[in-house]
Amino acid sequence: MKEFKTLEPVNFIREKEAGYKRIFRRLPLVSSVSVGWDDLCIAYDQYPPGELPKILVKQHCIGIFTDIPSAVQAERKIDGRLVQEQNVQGDFVIVPANTSHQVVWNKLGGALSIAIDPTFFAQTIYEIVNPDRIELLPQFATSDPLIYQIGLALKSVLVKHGTTSRLYAETLINTLIVHLLEKNSVLCRNSSEYVGGKLPQYKLRQVIDYIYAHIDRDLSLKELGTVVQMSPHYFSQLFKETTGITPHQYVIRCRIERAKDLLQQGKVSIAEIAEQVGFVDQSHLHRYFKRLVGITPKTFLQQFQK
Repeated sequence: MKEFKTLEPVNFIREKEAGYKRIFRRLPLVSSVSVGWDDLCIAYDQYPPGELPKILVKQHCIGIFTDIPSAVQAERKIDGRLVQEQNVQGDFVIVPANTSHQVVWNKLGGALSIAIDPTFFAQTIYEIVNPDRIELLPQFATSDPLIYQIGLALKSVLVKHGTTSRLYAETLINTLIVHLLEKNSVLCRNSSEYVGGKLPQYKLRQVIDYIYAHIDRDLSLKELGTVVQMSPHYFSQLFKETTGITPHQYVIRCRIERAKDLLQQGKVSIAEIAEQVGFVDQSHLHRYFKRLVGITPKTFLQQFQK
C-alpha cells in the first residue's frame, strides 16, 4: 500500500458534503444533506476500483457494504494496522473518531457511509452506561446481519422518501449505536441502566399532543425527546415500552388517523390531505393507508360518501 500525505482532518458535521468531496473528489449519489436531515451524516455511493488517501475524521465512521456483486479484494489500514481483506455484501467497517484510515480496493461496489459525532454517541447511550468510560473499537470488514439490515433500510429511505423519513432514520441510527455499544465497544456498565420503564401518562400526553400539533412536519427523535426532557434513545425506548410501537410507527398512525378525519370532511383532495398530514405525496399516503386501514384512501372516501 502506498503511503499518502494525510489529509487535513475532516469534520462532517461542519463540512457535510464538502468534506466528502475533499476525500473522494465528488459528491455522493445521495446523502442526508440532499434530503434535508439535519444533524445526520449519511451518504450512499458507488465506488469504482481505487484508493482512499490517509485520512482522519472527527466523527465515528461506519461503512456498510450494501451492494457488492462479487467479492472485493482490499488492503485496509486503520490506526497503523494493515489487513488484507475480502469485502462481501453485508460486511461493515468501523473507524473510530480521530483514527487514521487508508484503503485500496480492486472492484466496483456500493456502500452506505455513516458519520456519528462522539457527542451524539455519548448522549444516546448515557442512560445505559457512563459515556466517559466507553471506547468504540476499530473493526476491519466483517459481517453483522443487524447492521446490514440497518444499512439497507437507511439506503432505502434516503433514496425513496428521505424528505419525510428523518424520524425513521434517527431510530435506525439509535439502534445502530446501541448495537455497536454491545458488540464493538469496550465498556463498563454503571448503575444508571433503566430496564422496563414506561413514560408517565402526562409525558405521553405531551408527546401525543405535540405530534398532532406538528403532524405536517418531518419530526425527529431529538425534537420529541426534548418535549419530555429526555435523550432520543431513552425517549424512544420508553415510548415503545409504553405504547408497544416505535415513535416513527406511532407518527405514521397519527397521520393516517388525521387523513381519515380529513377524508370524512370531504373539503380537500387526497393529494392535499397527503401534504397536510406530512406525507411526501399521494402515493406515499396511499401505501401506508392501505397497509394500516386495509383499503385505499379513494375507497375509504367512496365508502364514507355512500
